[in-house]
Amino acid sequence: MCGIIGYIGQQQAVPILIGGLKKLEYRGYDSSGIGIINGKIIVRKTNGKIQNLQDLIQTHPVPSSTIGISHTRWATHGAPNKINAHPHSDNTGKITLVHNGIIENYEILKKELQSKGHKFESETDTEVIVHLISEYYKNDLLDAVRKAIKKLKGAFALGVICADHPELLVTARIGSPLIIGIGKNENFIASDVPAILEHTRKIIYLKDGELACLYKDKVDIFTFEGKSVKPKIDEVTFSIEAVQKQGFDHFMLKEVHEQPDVLQKMIGFRLKKGEVVLEGLNLTEKQLQSIKNITIVACGTAYHAGMVGKYIIEHLSGRPVNIDVSSEFRYRDPIVDKHTLLLAISQSGETADTLAAVREAKNKGAKVVSVCNVIGSSLARESDGVLYTHAGPEIGVASTKAYTAQVMMLYLFAIKLASIYKKVSEKELKAIISKLKQIPQAYKQILDHKENIATMAKANSHFGCFLFLGRNINYPTALEGALKLKEISYIPAEGYAAGEMKHGPIALIDEYRAVVCVAVQSETYDKMVSNIQEIRSRKGKVIAVATEGDQTIQDHAEHVVFVPKTHPLLTPLLAVIPLQLIAYYISVQRGCDVDQPRNLAKSVTVE
Repeated sequence: MCGIIGYIGQQQAVPILIGGLKKLEYRGYDSSGIGIINGKIIVRKTNGKIQNLQDLIQTHPVPSSTIGISHTRWATHGAPNKINAHPHSDNTGKITLVHNGIIENYEILKKELQSKGHKFESETDTEVIVHLISEYYKNDLLDAVRKAIKKLKGAFALGVICADHPELLVTARIGSPLIIGIGKNENFIASDVPAILEHTRKIIYLKDGELACLYKDKVDIFTFEGKSVKPKIDEVTFSIEAVQKQGFDHFMLKEVHEQPDVLQKMIGFRLKKGEVVLEGLNLTEKQLQSIKNITIVACGTAYHAGMVGKYIIEHLSGRPVNIDVSSEFRYRDPIVDKHTLLLAISQSGETADTLAAVREAKNKGAKVVSVCNVIGSSLARESDGVLYTHAGPEIGVASTKAYTAQVMMLYLFAIKLASIYKKVSEKELKAIISKLKQIPQAYKQILDHKENIATMAKANSHFGCFLFLGRNINYPTALEGALKLKEISYIPAEGYAAGEMKHGPIALIDEYRAVVCVAVQSETYDKMVSNIQEIRSRKGKVIAVATEGDQTIQDHAEHVVFVPKTHPLLTPLLAVIPLQLIAYYISVQRGCDVDQPRNLAKSVTVE
């Protein structure tokens, strides 16, 4: 989950490294550091955010250098302090590296190295790697790195430099994301595209089990076994503006506002003459007809999108759908076979547990289709088919547009299955498609009233606890609303299926708790109103998300946020927008760091 950037070329390395780290801070911000070569290895590192590193370099400047590596950390092994910050160096001070991932056998390796005289300074697993490289180093850095990584178990993306070789930057990866940027007389490594986008649009997505030697004028790529690899160079299509705030106070608010355009583009690209076109699915109609069951795996917000997917796919296709948290799927004996379709959902396409679940399912013979935002990601490469959401870069740690894009893609996929399996009538399918096309405009209507939501959110920001309730297809919406609030405001919040309230959660209701009820028009609306009355009778403060034209809901709630009327099956796409905004404005009111909430990082690439 940490962020890496490395540079070799003709320009001064430090400004490029610092600028890249700032664009990767969503991946981790516990500590940061840089390492450069100027005759010898020179390292600067500190705890806290990247501004602290900038301040340190101002007071303790580094000499000029055209090669360097840098890192922003999300702590795993060892507290977030200066000693544990990257880069880490060997005892000679000649070799230094940065690392994203987790080394599972580091304790065994550390004991072996200590027995050979290596002295360790930090509590990290990372430091083992640089000592291991040092152990094998005989004036050939590539050979030493290759020998060292063969002893590692776990996940890693590495950037390694050596004072003896100021013309060379070595990188390697397995299980953690890493890209190579190709410039003119300069080359880069990074954890993600935004870090180097202002310098180059030519990208190589380094594959698992590959390592590379970067020089200022060329890049050589090899397998771990030493076989030369001819790389594929991709061109990044999104603009630099896509990774800037463009006048918004926070990336999260900007990304909330981008949702109408994201979904409009998806509809324009995927709906042609009333039919769904799923480019990248790579499954024939015959293969889809052979599917007897579908399993969805995902984590966090993507899991909530998958829960919505379960409702809509079962309703429209008639095929049974199971859903699993990826980390649980991989540690049981899941019942999947050649008649199973595994849907894997991940914004980054690098989520470690989801990747492991995919590999487990493929070993059992299942077909795998991924719903992913990042082109060229590990998940996309390992899937039989990939449905790209093309939501653009999402910088805010709390996912917004990636979630609605995932849900939209699941609707499109379900409609595609419905056209094959013929469970629902053509008339119903046309009605759903017609309403689906109206969703982006409905988003704009909601956003036009965001100031009302802001006022309501601020009025309720003092509550120490929140409960989110929803029924049927909007039960996942309640879960997602609670997660958003927890992530960025640190207020304890729980999401529940409203029908379960009397089975325990009702004990929590009192005048000190706000209860957010998703009460849009549906077949369960009356039951939802009954739940609200139960809350009111126990002095709970109710915030309702309801459908425009509902004349009675205001009699039952202190605050009401209205969303435009749509097909009942599509309400999760609309009801989640007010919940995103409620979380955002409460967080702002409480003075929290919206885009970089404590303890979180954007992409969970380790267990």
